[in-house]
Amino acid sequence: MDYSIREAQKEDMEQVLELVQELADFEKESNAVEVTEADLIKDGFGDKKLFHCFVAEKNDKIIGIALVYPRYSTWKGPVIHLEDLIVAETMRGGGLGTALLDEVVKYGYSLGVKRISWEVLDWNEPAIKFYEKQGAKVMRDWDVVQLDEKGIKNYMESLD
Repeated sequence: MDYSIREAQKEDMEQVLELVQELADFEKESNAVEVTEADLIKDGFGDKKLFHCFVAEKNDKIIGIALVYPRYSTWKGPVIHLEDLIVAETMRGGGLGTALLDEVVKYGYSLGVKRISWEVLDWNEPAIKFYEKQGAKVMRDWDVVQLDEKGIKNYMESLD
């Protein structure tokens, strides 16, 4: 394949958001995306940079992304979280996912992190096999726990 991988720029965020929506559609959560292009620009390129993003580009079209952000493990120290590794459906199977993951691992290594972590849906066997092939450990005995915006509001109201 003829593509390049680079750090994302503000101008990429419209196409990045399109890939985020493509992933949401694939994961059967089409209406779940609330973030906007303006949010991505503010959060990724503003005064408080909340994430780092790599993009894969071919013919001026963003065909893949890897978005990471810093976390801290009380057991390990500094880590990064891979929020999403997305390859456009038409580009899957050609090594682009591996190339993006390579960039994430090199980035984490340059930061000296102790771990890179992410989630994968339990029914997404192709992704699970891909990650395991790359040497990642899929921890099937852990459950993801979240408080969404409504849950946070309800929690705060219960404190009164």
